[in-house]
This record gives sequence, structure tokens and C-alpha cells, in this order.
Amino acid sequence: MDCTAYSSFLSKMGYSSPTLKATSNRSAQRTQKTHLYSLAANPSTSSTKLNFRPQTPHLSQFIVRCSFHTSSENSSSEELAVILQVDGVLMDAYRFGNRQAFNVAFQKLGLDCANWTEPIYCDLFRKAAGDEERMLVLYFNRIGWPTSLPTNEKETFMKSVMREKKKAVDEFIMSKILPLRPGIEKFIDDACYEGIPVVVLTASSELGEEIARTIVEKLGHERIAKIKIVGDEEVGKSLYSRLVLGQASFSGLGEELASEANKAVAAEKQRVAEEVASMLKLHVDINAGSAESMEKMVAALRAAAENAGVPARNCVLITGTHSGAAAADRIGMPCIVLRSSLTSRAEFPSAKAVMDGFGDVDLTISSLRRKLRS
Repeated sequence: MDCTAYSSFLSKMGYSSPTLKATSNRSAQRTQKTHLYSLAANPSTSSTKLNFRPQTPHLSQFIVRCSFHTSSENSSSEELAVILQVDGVLMDAYRFGNRQAFNVAFQKLGLDCANWTEPIYCDLFRKAAGDEERMLVLYFNRIGWPTSLPTNEKETFMKSVMREKKKAVDEFIMSKILPLRPGIEKFIDDACYEGIPVVVLTASSELGEEIARTIVEKLGHERIAKIKIVGDEEVGKSLYSRLVLGQASFSGLGEELASEANKAVAAEKQRVAEEVASMLKLHVDINAGSAESMEKMVAALRAAAENAGVPARNCVLITGTHSGAAAADRIGMPCIVLRSSLTSRAEFPSAKAVMDGFGDVDLTISSLRRKLRS
């Protein structure tokens, strides 16, 4: 894509791209540095495949002549895209399948005396705050552990239960037993009818991408053709991932420029870690699991915005998870939380609203617009 075409795309995305005339090599290098810093700091602009290697003839022109500047006045207040997470939004898998999956696991392990009714499951879930291994401990402390189980093997036993339970949940989802969340299909249809881009996010799903895509398939081929699906592959190809997550190549830009580019990318990475640390009130190193999880979720949301062709601030995430709400808050993306069986009593202070589901008395496209304006 040449610079003129890309400038037109940037204008649609709410960015200006003035032509910069380099009068000397030093001036051109300063312009390149500024562009690279800006690109790393504000990367959610396009899902177009860009080649950052030096042999690409448009690279130097693109860097010298185009710079990114947020331009809120160019962004229509009516511009909107909807991003849907799978977990707890398309389907509340835990609500319909989790309890039954535990019972299947108990049977496969020969624990005929173990059976979780709805009241037992809800009581354990409440007391363990949703921690499933803790639920097992509470339950077997109550009814007694298997007599053949040595005390030092309780942890191994619980891992076996969790492994069988996970298999059962996957089988439930892959079958047609578990339904989509009521009202989700009409919500998507209404959004498409109004010309609102809809992106379903299968990347970073706690269920795993394969299971998440199986759930998406329940929407039907005709509906799927009207929306976009962003999984791990799409996230990896996004501009944000290529720059900030280190998948772009800056070789050939010259030692000084390559150094500046890498510094900008490193600074963005560290900023992710520091903000997660602040949120958790802990010291989190960039390699820590929580920081990596946040980084992946942010990258997924950035990729979703790129695929929608709408700036992140004009997208709204419909989420059922704490990680989704936290990542959206970090990048300034509004979010609405749908309660699920796992988050029925949780609080989401950063969300625009917390609702119980889709439908006339809950979340519709009309109520979504009202919530965003409030």
C-alpha cells in the first residue's frame, strides 16, 4: 500500500497524516524517530499487512511522509464497533456445563458417592469464590476423601479430577447440548442491520481457541459471514503485535533509528507491566504471568479494533471476564459486562454497565448506545 492510500485509511481511522518534506538526511532521521515512537504508542490503526523490512521500497517514504496524530475532531461520535468475547458472552459454558462436567469426572474416576446437585455446586462455588480446586477440597473435607487415597496424593487426585472435568466441558461444548446465550443472535443481527461492525474475539479465550471457534460456529454460516472473527492468527498479524510484541523487523533502518525503534517498543512493554503492577498493587516484572496475560488480552483487543476498522476508543467490548474488563480499561476502550455464573457477585468498577444478558430488558443496541452516552 503506498503512502497516499495509507493516508486515506488513517483519515478514516481518525488520524491525520500530513506530508512531511525532508530537507536533509538529519531532518529525515528526526522525522523517522518521531514516527516510530508515535506508532509504538498508538498502534491500533490497521490490520493491513505491512512489511517493515528495509528492502520494501515504500518504507522510507512511509516513515518520512506519514506521522500519526490522534485527531478526535475527525472521529464521528456515531462511529461504533462491537467486540464480543466468547467466554460468558456468546455462551455461559460454566453455568450450563460445569456442574455436570464435575459429575462426569467423578464417575470416570470411580467416585460413585460423589455427586454435585445444583444447591451443592452453588454453595461450594460461593464459599470457594469460584476457585474450583478449593471447591473440591471443601467438598471432600465434608464427605470424606477416598479411603484408598494417601494423604500426600491429594493434590495429584485433584489434578486428575480437574483434567477429566476439562475434557467433559470440552465435550459438552463441542456437542449441541449447550445453547448460545439467549438473545445473542438477535443482538448481532441488529448490529449488522445498523451497519455496526461486529468482531468476535476467540483469541485469549480461557476455553482455548479451538473450543471458542466451535461456539462461534453455533451462530450459523449466514451470520458468521457478516461478522469478523479474531483469533490468535489475526492477533499475530496485527500492527500492534508486529511492533509492540516484537514481531516486526527494524533491520536496515540504520543503527541509530533501529535503536530508537527498539527503545520505543521496550518502553511500551514496560508500561504494560507497570500498569498491571499498579492495578494488582504488586511489583510485576515484564516476564511475570499476570503481565503476559494482560499483554495478550490488550493485543487481542487492539487487533479486534484494527479488524473492525474503528479506533479502540470507539469500540465497545462486551465481556464476561475480569481480564477483558481490565484490558479494555487500560487502552481506553469502553466495556459492558454481562454477568455469568462465575461473576454473579463480582464488581466491575471500570465498566460502563453490568447487565444480566441480552434482550429488551437487558442489553440491546439501543441500550448500548444509551450506556455509552451516559
